[in-house]
Amino acid sequence: MSISSPDLLEHLSARGFLHQCTDLDGLRQALAQGPLTFYLGFDATADSLHVGHLQALMLMRHLQRAGHRPLLLIGGATTRIGDPSFRDSSRPVLSEAQIQHNIAGISACFARYIRLGDGPSDGQVVNNADWLDGIGYLQFLDQVGRHFSINRLLTFDAVRNRLDREHSLSFQEFGYTLLQAHDFTELARRHGCTLQLGGADQWANIINGVELGRRQGCAPLFGLTMPLLTTRDGRKMGKSAAGAVWLNGDKLSPYDFWQFWRNCDDADVGRFLALFSELPLDEVARLSALEGAELNQAKIALANAATALAHGEHAAQAAEATAAELFAGSSAAAAVPALYLARERLDGSLSLLQLLLEQGLQPSASAVRRLAAGGGLRLNGATLREAELPLTPQHLGARISLGKKRHYQLQADD
Repeated sequence: MSISSPDLLEHLSARGFLHQCTDLDGLRQALAQGPLTFYLGFDATADSLHVGHLQALMLMRHLQRAGHRPLLLIGGATTRIGDPSFRDSSRPVLSEAQIQHNIAGISACFARYIRLGDGPSDGQVVNNADWLDGIGYLQFLDQVGRHFSINRLLTFDAVRNRLDREHSLSFQEFGYTLLQAHDFTELARRHGCTLQLGGADQWANIINGVELGRRQGCAPLFGLTMPLLTTRDGRKMGKSAAGAVWLNGDKLSPYDFWQFWRNCDDADVGRFLALFSELPLDEVARLSALEGAELNQAKIALANAATALAHGEHAAQAAEATAAELFAGSSAAAAVPALYLARERLDGSLSLLQLLLEQGLQPSASAVRRLAAGGGLRLNGATLREAELPLTPQHLGARISLGKKRHYQLQADD
């Protein structure tokens, strides 16, 4: 169901998508006047997007459903440099072949969330190499560089923090924000794009693009950022105990993807349902209010919704059925031996590897690591590549699987 433009920002705010805007009233008026074109940039640093990108994809999906046109900008050129924002070191240098391979991989993610095509609100994938590869250095300095003050650039948190920590910042990286600003004005000229989306860490880069557009006489440009998301335990979205949570099925199975959402912290369920499902907000509120064992219904709804978008309804149904077969049968559950552990030891100081050695379930630390590397170590059905997972109270009741036939349940020794 589409959302009318006057109510769109309120709807997005209620779902948790909005953080900062360069001109909220101006953007609200622009949305009310008719469809606009907006973009979000993705550098091709890997051959798949991960759930850390999902908030942005979902925001684009909501805007498109309201009639606005998305541009998915791939940084075929800027990937060679890397955004230095809040990083302590330079990105690894990728070859052109690696970049092209990564572009193909992440492009496959887009069509599952954004409708692509030639219609008025259909999305389009564009590559900034189309205009950056051919621009001369002196031309770039004349068109872009003269509009920026070094004094002002040095005040931005991303730059200042890097320098304050005495980490090297190359001139190449320092120029990244100018390239991103140029991308915005180039998209404005080529595609009539007037809105840039980004994470909260992109605020300074987005402001530079808006300001460059003003100095170059573009139509008014707007910037909108989303909150940076972390899970309850402080991990940045996109990571799990087993590693990156990729959106492409050849890098992470749909079942493991489903389990990531099913195993989220209780405190994250409501937030994640609002952001990563398309359930109505009143249904999100109802599910979020569930307590105790009933909250598992909300987690399953979240896992099904997120997996259906990433991999299709059939994959979501198959993952739920597999999980039910493995974990929901009462006779099977009763047959799973328990691993008892004093509650006070669940403070993060004891790792899963140490527990398996203490319980005599594995002969050595290297054996545990080999089991994990081979995909034989699983937590609640999800492959666990990191055997040194710190155990915390949230792991109580978790099922630990060693290979296909050995299953144990972690319980408190009360």
